[in-house]
Amino acid sequence: MTAHSFLLASLLLLSGCGRGQNTRQTDNTNTTGPDSATAYTTKSPAYDGTGRVYMGREIAQVMGHLGADWLERPERQQEERTDLLLTALALKPTDVVADIGAGTGFFSFPMARVVPQGKVLAVDIQPEMIEYLNANKAKNKAPNVTPILGTITDPKLPANTVDLALMIDAYHEFSNPREMGEALVRSLKPGGRIVLVEYRAEDPNVPIKEHHKMTEAQAVKEMKALGLKLLKNDPRLPQQHILIFGK
Repeated sequence: MTAHSFLLASLLLLSGCGRGQNTRQTDNTNTTGPDSATAYTTKSPAYDGTGRVYMGREIAQVMGHLGADWLERPERQQEERTDLLLTALALKPTDVVADIGAGTGFFSFPMARVVPQGKVLAVDIQPEMIEYLNANKAKNKAPNVTPILGTITDPKLPANTVDLALMIDAYHEFSNPREMGEALVRSLKPGGRIVLVEYRAEDPNVPIKEHHKMTEAQAVKEMKALGLKLLKNDPRLPQQHILIFGK
């Protein structure tokens, strides 16, 4: 995940992205997809896949903490135009943002500067990434960034606390997207948004492995199963969708 691989490694093989639940409350979401008990099937894994299939999509292999240097590469900001993404999110100074699959915090800390009266909840499931986040929090003097160690099914976010949950090149690697999605929906405040930033699978010229890209149609199908609808597909990034969902 970009930076933001959510590193769901307990069910997946350690791999490069190759660019290059708690039931804290009853879930009353009106969903249209399979329940979590029957959501997944298996197949022979593709080169960059895991063999675990959700709603017709094979879940991708993940990038572990050994890829931290790649997440912090100097050319990344220009390649992915993270400045444009930050503008597209239209954050308010008091917003609470959950950066899911935060990795080293490459995007967490720029967001923290935009929400000085709010906070960034930087979630990852690898303890090594939490160590990176804590070190970078001190380096960036960012008291409004809170690293959180989540699990493959639960980001450990309290209900009704989050204005925006962001996943940058991460969602396609979630080993349990149904359970994680349900937990994220529960964490949203009324009017809260979920944003997926994913490389465009519709574009054959995007130089990313097949299972590390996603079409708008597939993302819409999976978010619809959580009771969400597409509010906007912002086209401003050179190679990635910015898919903004809400209720």
